[in-house]
Amino acid sequence: MDVEFRSEMTVELVRAAAQDADVLFAARVSTKGEHSLDDVDGDAGRSQGLINYLMRDRHGSPFEHNSMTFFVSAPIFVFREFMRHRIASYNEESGRYRELRPVFYVPGPERRLVQQGKTGSYEFVEGTPEQYEVAVAQTKAACEHAYAAYQAMLDAGIAREVARTVLPVGTYSSMYVTMNARALMNFLSLRTKREDSAFPSFPQREIEMVADRMESYWAELMPLTHAAFERNGRVAP
Repeated sequence: MDVEFRSEMTVELVRAAAQDADVLFAARVSTKGEHSLDDVDGDAGRSQGLINYLMRDRHGSPFEHNSMTFFVSAPIFVFREFMRHRIASYNEESGRYRELRPVFYVPGPERRLVQQGKTGSYEFVEGTPEQYEVAVAQTKAACEHAYAAYQAMLDAGIAREVARTVLPVGTYSSMYVTMNARALMNFLSLRTKREDSAFPSFPQREIEMVADRMESYWAELMPLTHAAFERNGRVAP
């Protein structure tokens, strides 16, 4: 089986029950009770004002009454960072139950390779052509060697869950992740870097690539909520 190398991340929105109206009826039940559904599609300016108020004053629970499910294909090291966010539901491809495909991550030419500064105060800068050549060549060599070892163990009758231990974290995996808008805002506040954020974040570029794609889907589903998130410094309510 030919080994494949990729630099991109795959993110697809596979199911969603999420719109700005979900925030409105959840918030208005506190004052209108059973009539809170009656005017969720009313005046756009008033709706934007309420959503912005909820975001600004961090009344977070109305942003939880929705759901988005994404399919993500990315290297294992991205998923390990992803799953630090425990306010989501995950189901990932299993190396115990299926033979893993020989698809591996390799840095793209735009990936900044050199870290400057100390922990907590550093930046990544462009590498030289020579550094990029080394990174790509060594990554490919290591992955090809690891997958050959994996295949040799499988051919010898060794269980998949044992054979997979030789594979690197650059191996691509796939998962479904489901979260609501509040959880997604928390994720985006930490895994995207924006100059206008109230609190700086320094995500690894590969997980930021996934976060950017997820945000673009969400912004189309809930434009008023997304606008309020940006207006208030990208702080999760």
